[in-house]
Amino acid sequence: MRLRVLLAAVAAVALSAAAADAQSSGPVKIGVLNDMSSLYADIGGKGSVIAAQMAADDAGKVLGQKVQVVSADHQNKPDVGSAIARKWYDEEGVDVITDVPTSSVALAVNEVAREKHKIALIVGAATSDLTGPKCSPYTAHWVYDTYALAHVTGSAVVKSGGKTWYFITADYAFGHALERDTAAVVEAAGGKVVGNVNVPLNTPDFSSYLLQAQASKANIIGLANAGGDTINSIKQGAEFGIVQGGQKFAALLVFISDVHSLGLKTAQGLQLASPFYWDLNDQTRAFSKRFAAKAGHPPTFDQAGVYSAVAHYLKAVKAIGTKDPDKVMAEMRKLPINDFMTKNGKLRADGRVIRPMYLFEVKKPSESKGPWDYYKLIETVPGDQAFRPIDKGGCPLVAKKG
Repeated sequence: MRLRVLLAAVAAVALSAAAADAQSSGPVKIGVLNDMSSLYADIGGKGSVIAAQMAADDAGKVLGQKVQVVSADHQNKPDVGSAIARKWYDEEGVDVITDVPTSSVALAVNEVAREKHKIALIVGAATSDLTGPKCSPYTAHWVYDTYALAHVTGSAVVKSGGKTWYFITADYAFGHALERDTAAVVEAAGGKVVGNVNVPLNTPDFSSYLLQAQASKANIIGLANAGGDTINSIKQGAEFGIVQGGQKFAALLVFISDVHSLGLKTAQGLQLASPFYWDLNDQTRAFSKRFAAKAGHPPTFDQAGVYSAVAHYLKAVKAIGTKDPDKVMAEMRKLPINDFMTKNGKLRADGRVIRPMYLFEVKKPSESKGPWDYYKLIETVPGDQAFRPIDKGGCPLVAKKG
């Protein structure tokens, strides 16, 4: 009996080793995991898959083989996202998972990547906890986070006179992190938070929440939400005459697809933080022209970020000639990030990518010169000012090294 158990164990180890060897020697495989069908589909969705495929095509053969791109819809559910991540990592040879909007899903995938010693390049999710208490040696937070949104948009609104705030907050990890980080900025600047209300994700009717915000008489109604929820908040707020009554919205996370859905008449004057705008310079325009030829519209900063993350990952794999996650992450930290989104960006030990952030204002209809000409640049914020200092986030990886 003992011999049979021993032989079975040896066989299992051999099979596991064979599977691992097959994965390490197979083609580089990228998994794009995001919302394909609900309120965040326009932010990433199929456009992020297009962006990842563009990066794969631009890289050419990596380790002698063509890079593969697969995709799945996590439905904004952590259990669904983590199950897909496990299957991809364990059974389907996926080397890296990217995009992953919806912070609750990103946090779940982050833990799977940590457990499996596999790489996750988080682009669409915002919670700054990913580079704080939940940081992982295998996760990079690529484009933006709640800390940067709070310190770029929140600071600008407070400076312009927005001293009292009421938050309408998406009731999950992202919304709570964004409210927390923005409230800290408001209070540090001498402002005051007079109230808040938590709203379920993908809520169609914001009327009761808007009436509470209106009754608070706060100068600023801070929208700690995104995508379809932000669009519905602002559209329905217009029906209640909130702006005409003297209050202002601070949309703390806005994508160009949101502005497109709202229209300039409704969105004009909104100030927003973003790491990318398609019409910022010659390089952003060149990339966006290529992307639009495939997608039919310019990229959001999420979709542009997916290209950037995948391209840098593939550059690192090529440089060292292996897919080994520990070696690839070390190389990604070593190599400066130079692409159409940033110059001399860097991946820190806590997983945070440091890049400039921009404060934009949405143009008036009379200022727009054509389709998707929506933003005017107000301020460029250097990365070391926009993002949280590495020693202030509570990342255990940093504490150990300290």
